[in-house]
Amino acid sequence: QVQLVESGGGSVQAGGSLRLSCAASGTIFSSNVMGWYRQAPGKPRELVARITSGGNTKYADSVKGRFTIDRDNAKNTVYLQMNSLKPEDTAVYYCRVDHGADVDWGQGTQITVPS
Repeated sequence: QVQLVESGGGSVQAGGSLRLSCAASGTIFSSNVMGWYRQAPGKPRELVARITSGGNTKYADSVKGRFTIDRDNAKNTVYLQMNSLKPEDTAVYYCRVDHGADVDWGQGTQITVPS
């Protein structure tokens, strides 16, 4: 069983920054992908960014140049630095880890950027 604990959510004015953290505990294969997804009200959950254990990254077009994902493999922790936040970034952000045949999700953390 893998537990993902997210932190760093909140409310920030447009143009501001936030940094999310997600710490994974439990049995995780060393080769894995950690990522952030988000879900806005009435919309499907979507990929924000993901990073492999080797450091390869993928970003949604909507966040390229504004968000940066990185990870600390020794701590099984993934981070999401979010800059130049926009009202359309408002959503619940979920951490996810893909390892082997398993997928685990965090509980989600709310990010609100008032318009």
